[in-house]
Amino acid sequence: MLEFVPLSSLEKVFSDERPAAKPTQRFSGLVGEVISFQLAFRSDCDTDIVPQITGPGAVCCTAFWVEEIPSGNPCYGDDSDEHFLRRTPGLYPDLLRPATAPMQAKAGLWHSLWVEFNCDCGAGDYDVTVSLNGQTQDFSITKIPAELPAQTLLYTNWFHCDAPANYYGVEAFGEEYWAILEKHLQCAYDHGVNFILTPLFTPPLDTQINGERLTTQLVGVTKTGDSYSFDFTLLERWFKLCEGIGFVAYELSHLYTQWGAAHAPKILYDAYDSESRSGEPHRRCFGWETDADGPEYMDFLAQFAAALLPFLEQQGVKERCYIHVSDEPSLPHLETYARHSAFLKKIFPGLPMIDALSDYAFYEHGHIERPIPANDHMEPFIGNVPELWTYYCCSQCRSGESNRFFAMPSWRNRVIGLQLWKFRCVGFLHWGFNFWNSQFSIAPIDPFKVSDAGGGFASGDSYVIYPGENGEPLCSLRLKVFREALQDLQALQLLEQRIGYDATLAIVEQGIDAVTFTEYPRSAEWLLEVRERVNKALCQS
Repeated sequence: MLEFVPLSSLEKVFSDERPAAKPTQRFSGLVGEVISFQLAFRSDCDTDIVPQITGPGAVCCTAFWVEEIPSGNPCYGDDSDEHFLRRTPGLYPDLLRPATAPMQAKAGLWHSLWVEFNCDCGAGDYDVTVSLNGQTQDFSITKIPAELPAQTLLYTNWFHCDAPANYYGVEAFGEEYWAILEKHLQCAYDHGVNFILTPLFTPPLDTQINGERLTTQLVGVTKTGDSYSFDFTLLERWFKLCEGIGFVAYELSHLYTQWGAAHAPKILYDAYDSESRSGEPHRRCFGWETDADGPEYMDFLAQFAAALLPFLEQQGVKERCYIHVSDEPSLPHLETYARHSAFLKKIFPGLPMIDALSDYAFYEHGHIERPIPANDHMEPFIGNVPELWTYYCCSQCRSGESNRFFAMPSWRNRVIGLQLWKFRCVGFLHWGFNFWNSQFSIAPIDPFKVSDAGGGFASGDSYVIYPGENGEPLCSLRLKVFREALQDLQALQLLEQRIGYDATLAIVEQGIDAVTFTEYPRSAEWLLEVRERVNKALCQS
């Protein structure tokens, strides 16, 4: 005998606890919107669970088993706020594994079947019946007569190209690798990532000082005397793949090291001696030993920019490429950042510059036009920056900020959509789509067993997908919920087009003081009620 609890996507079902949320069976969304819901269940004996989905909406449904993943570091202890589901190491629901085979349920433990309703069907009601071992639970999905508009937000969740090479044991940018890469990039795009980090050279991100990550360099470099030549064959293939998938913009990897811009990224080259007519292949010419202000590296960058810009123009992507100086500089790095920013603006004219940084002084002094502050440092930027961006990572867990850790409730993941809409953000960044390394990239990790980057971050900060068999990516429920946040944003944009910003905001903030990046009602029920009000208003407008 099975016990059922029908739930929304905003609940996390732990094996040792009956879900406390109110049962939910009816859901609504726009035409073109993906709607997810769950059926939590418990068996009174060990048994294999066989799922079946029937009814008029069954053809649109895909089912996944929700699996728990171990977390050794769910939060940062006393440095984290109270808005966590749990604060102790243990098993946390996260992995979505396609329900193509029976699941072994243990007596007395709670499990969940995640169902995704995704099709191009028109407006109307679609009934779905979920059967587990012959016991049934009915759900109803209503597609309202309004179509989800195209995503306008630029959303980058950094794709780490070393991750699939390390995990699957294939050569970076070899043929096997490209096949896997396409599947994982497609997964990113399908879940809203439309702005992709492009590794011109191995990105100098989360790398131990004087250490290095697996080389993932798309640009070939040859040096003859003091001159450099560049091979863009792999970069051209990258653009062709990404354009075919649908990515709309490219962030070219950082040209200086993280947290201060003091050094060059790792760059390999082939050195050619014109007298002996011999060469040294794949030699490191720049890296931690390179002073970022040194004339040799500056000369290299100038020659590189002169070759890259016409190539980007020829590929038809130049107008959609962004450049980086350094990730997360702080106020003590202001002078260094200013020098590098001015230099890159000079040699890359016309390419917009973005960086994750949260001190307003960088923007105030004109060193960057598109700063990306953390969502707990937004106040000085709001209303002062023409193009507002934001990001979050490990530190945004102290004041109720939106974030996506294993141990956080899913409403904390999804609320970002309302916030991005209210403050008219044009972009969002996160650093970890698939960072399957320990902190500082000292060693690769198995994301099924180690979810906290070897204890360096709270579980869930560093990745939202898992590496499946045959190169197939497996999604997390957090990836699905963030896509729902993006859909909330798009629905609000559509309503704003019809009734105006102020009227739309009044619907969002009905009965509360205001939504900010740190203040909003802390509940899944409130978020779902907001969407229902938005959907109702769209039906009436």
